[in-house]
Amino acid sequence: MVTQFDEKGKFFTRVITKRPVNVIIQTPIHRIHGQVHVRPDERLKDELDQTGTFLAVTEATVYDVTGSEVVLHTHFLALQVQQIVWITPLEEISESFEGSKSE
Repeated sequence: MVTQFDEKGKFFTRVITKRPVNVIIQTPIHRIHGQVHVRPDERLKDELDQTGTFLAVTEATVYDVTGSEVVLHTHFLALQVQQIVWITPLEEISESFEGSKSE
């Protein structure tokens, strides 16, 4: 980590503040529930646009393609962006959909 000092002795680092967003990610063979970290004034889409080859997902639970069987749980997962079929913030899923899922 690079630390810089100004003339008054204050130090600055290149740490970027981000907020966790709970997401569901669909890949061709898995469904992933976890957190993607986004800059405070940006959207999930902005983070995807700025991401390189891999997207960092924390507190990830990986399910089979249907989302019914847990394959693994990990605190960190680097997901190849090209494998993402769709991604949505958990807060965007409507309650009416959640209710119809169990019927």
